Amino acid sequence: MLIDMHIHPIFYDIICENEKELGFRKDTFGVWKQGPMRFDELFAEMEAGSVDKAALLPLDLTTTAGGWVVNNDQIAKIVSVHPERFIGFASVDPHREDALEVLDYAFGTLKLEGLKLHPAKQKFYPTDAFMEPIYQKCIEYNKPILFHAGLSWEPNTPTKYCHPVAFEEVAINHPDLRICLAHFAWPWVREMVMLMIKYPNIYTDTSVLYLDSPEESIARVFTVDMGPLWFERSFYKQVLFASNGPRFRAFKIKRALDKIPMRDYAREALYSGNAIRFLKGEA
Repeated sequence: MLIDMHIHPIFYDIICENEKELGFRKDTFGVWKQGPMRFDELFAEMEAGSVDKAALLPLDLTTTAGGWVVNNDQIAKIVSVHPERFIGFASVDPHREDALEVLDYAFGTLKLEGLKLHPAKQKFYPTDAFMEPIYQKCIEYNKPILFHAGLSWEPNTPTKYCHPVAFEEVAINHPDLRICLAHFAWPWVREMVMLMIKYPNIYTDTSVLYLDSPEESIARVFTVDMGPLWFERSFYKQVLFASNGPRFRAFKIKRALDKIPMRDYAREALYSGNAIRFLKGEA
């Protein structure tokens, strides 16, 4: 099985009826050259990459940009049509006065399976005091948090909010909270590795920026930025397969990872086992 844990469904045609809303998504997310896609097109691409399920990520930018890049109800709508293919995440703007009510609705009513936050886009530091009730709400519902970490190509995203070390105190203070710092926190791969060694509740994912080919960039992360055996020896339970679609393509990331030598147990964990553990909190 292969689970892609990082997809932005901004061009899924079932939620693209409103042209103004779609334009907001394109401008805010920073992707303009793509358009709405039908499920048959989406599934064909998933099958090309052998992807069985995909986690869909919304983003609430109510106070910082005046809208959502896909909202929680839209995620639930997509999942309701194809629950066998999609895993729905929630988002909330941490600056909202009703943030906890938004999460109660997302987790309790919509039954979404995790929380997506983007510190650079939503303009907060992980240790800001107003984040504590949000962390407690996720613990209450046993929901993981997937944070953007490292560089972001999206417009208006100061990287100062997303250095991986900024998340360390959150991991220390909340050992029962499962945290994914996406994109290997690139360019801070070594710092990301340091955090995974110290904190078993910290994960990362493979949706790595590729400046060269996907093969070259993935090989660099797994064999140069890290020692070639670090992953399977030290933290094979803490890395999730992810593509960051539609910006990057799952079949390209999968093709690159297939070429990285690793034992079968490590590859199974990377491709699906870790995603299940991250979502459910099971050993």
